[in-house]
Amino acid sequence: MTPTELVTAFTALFVIIDPIGLAPIFVALTAGMSRRARRGMAIRACVVGAAILILFALAGEAVLAFLGISMPAFRIAGGLLLFLTALEMLFEKRTQRREGQAEGLVSDPSVFPLAIPLIAGPGAIATMILLTDEAAPLGAAQAIGVMLTVIAVVFVLFELAAPMERLLKPTGINVVTRLLGMLLAALAVQFVLDGLAGISGAG
Repeated sequence: MTPTELVTAFTALFVIIDPIGLAPIFVALTAGMSRRARRGMAIRACVVGAAILILFALAGEAVLAFLGISMPAFRIAGGLLLFLTALEMLFEKRTQRREGQAEGLVSDPSVFPLAIPLIAGPGAIATMILLTDEAAPLGAAQAIGVMLTVIAVVFVLFELAAPMERLLKPTGINVVTRLLGMLLAALAVQFVLDGLAGISGAG
């Protein structure tokens, strides 16, 4: 990949993964947790998200084809799952799960929805497949390196979650949680619409 292609790849992945937009979502999903717990979730989310994107970069179309899953269907599934998370944020159902933590029921959003579909969502997966499609091994390695750089930015912003929470305070977190719930719901609907459009186009 040329320097221009690397910059283009970084820009595309940065916009799609949106580390800046994920930071307040991470704050909302982990509100009230200790710094150590948050760091563990941030690490898991980034590692799982990166692993999924690497898998699809190396064998994305083959994996989907083997499972008989089309990209439009994957977009619709991701949108539906994300919509469920948005509903929980809007109606504060996470509070019930946090009450259960005292009884040993730990709520861990690191894999879902942080790693997938927020970090390794349909858009990011499709982008990695496109960047590495018919690319030479060096080109694929460069694309993966660009993706890992974006994931590193995500982790750094996740680490700033505690200062952000102190700045916002409980009332601010409550407002941001509901606002982001609305935005996530809209994003989820867009995923579904994109999937339906893909099916219509294929048909």
